[in-house]
Amino acid sequence: MASAICPAALQAVEPWSLDSCINYAISHNITVKSRELQKQSGELEIIEAKDRFLPQVSAGANQSFSFGRGLTSENTYANRNTSNFGWNVGLSLPVFQGLSAVRRLNYAKANLRVLVEECEAAKDDITLNVISQYLQVLYCIEMREVAKNQLEVSKLELKNREAKFDVGSIPEADLLEAKALVARDELSFVSANNDYSIALVDLAQMLELTDVEGFEIQPIESTSLGLLSADEVYRNALNHNHSILASRNGLTVADKNIELAKTGYIPTLSFNAGIGSSYYTLSGAKTESFGRQMKNNLSKSLGFSLNIPIFNAFSTRNSIRRAKVQRVNAQLQLDDAEKRLYKTIQQAYVQATAAEKKMSSSKLAEQASLAAFNVVREKYNYGRANATEFEQAKNTYVRAVSESVQAKYEAILRTRILQFYNTPHNNN
Repeated sequence: MASAICPAALQAVEPWSLDSCINYAISHNITVKSRELQKQSGELEIIEAKDRFLPQVSAGANQSFSFGRGLTSENTYANRNTSNFGWNVGLSLPVFQGLSAVRRLNYAKANLRVLVEECEAAKDDITLNVISQYLQVLYCIEMREVAKNQLEVSKLELKNREAKFDVGSIPEADLLEAKALVARDELSFVSANNDYSIALVDLAQMLELTDVEGFEIQPIESTSLGLLSADEVYRNALNHNHSILASRNGLTVADKNIELAKTGYIPTLSFNAGIGSSYYTLSGAKTESFGRQMKNNLSKSLGFSLNIPIFNAFSTRNSIRRAKVQRVNAQLQLDDAEKRLYKTIQQAYVQATAAEKKMSSSKLAEQASLAAFNVVREKYNYGRANATEFEQAKNTYVRAVSESVQAKYEAILRTRILQFYNTPHNNN
């Protein structure tokens, strides 16, 4: 979607589809943006780890002055002023870092894979939430339509009763009951419309929309997705679910951290080189020129530095122990993630199965209650049924329709959840 166009204004022309809602929510969600920043931070850690293989070069200069009495070369004291200037350039090249640089790079790469999977997992959560809320809006639309239809039926019956009351075929009590029924149905319609408005606002807020005026959604095609086995879905989800992959990579990160901590026992070797010179002046004494002193005082150095860890107050040992504790914790997090995934899939399967059964039975109940309502309505028109019987039959039919609509969207939601976990996908 073009950012130059107000999203709400655009949707006033064309309602949002489920895919467009999901894509917009993912691209604007604050949690996802935060995960993206963490992923960028992980990429910078890899760059920093690679930079540890590079040499370090530094340069420096100093200027000092001395005033007052000082010791001379004749071992006497005299008043004199001195000036001293020096410069140096140094190079330090890591020859062998005890494998710490290599292992730190491996750790950074493994950690980046965790951050990538966590970012994708956040997108998965947003996708499921949008699907659920999107279907909730569609459910409210149908319930509003049911309430509207019942209000129209009640208004039509009120006109019939007014006509009958005008000719004296029914008592005034029946007319008042019809008016009360219209009022109750109007209240039901207002309540259903409010439920729809609230559900639509919740969806818009989930999409991070600041203006919901004109915001509408498209209906979903009622195609059967098929009910999948919970165990099959779980087995497939273990291979591509981003939360599971993040936890598995967390185990790898913990192993890399243990290896990194063990490098504290390994010696390190570095190569050092330096060059420098100085210039010195003494008041009351003849000194060589700056250029000659710079040339004569020039010094160069080369060397190797070996560091062998012998005892560091158990710092390395404690670091390894902490890393091993983190590894155990990472395993527990993976086990918990797998259990939560199985529980979610199992619940979705049970709820989908129950919703399909409820949908089949509610359809039969809807048809039966509609037939019963038409019979009572016909009897009422001919005076063989009273207003109470008419309203009871109508309420039974409305309740059956409501249960049918609820079961329909419950089945769609749970089936889509199973399909979502069963299918590999990338939200990029």
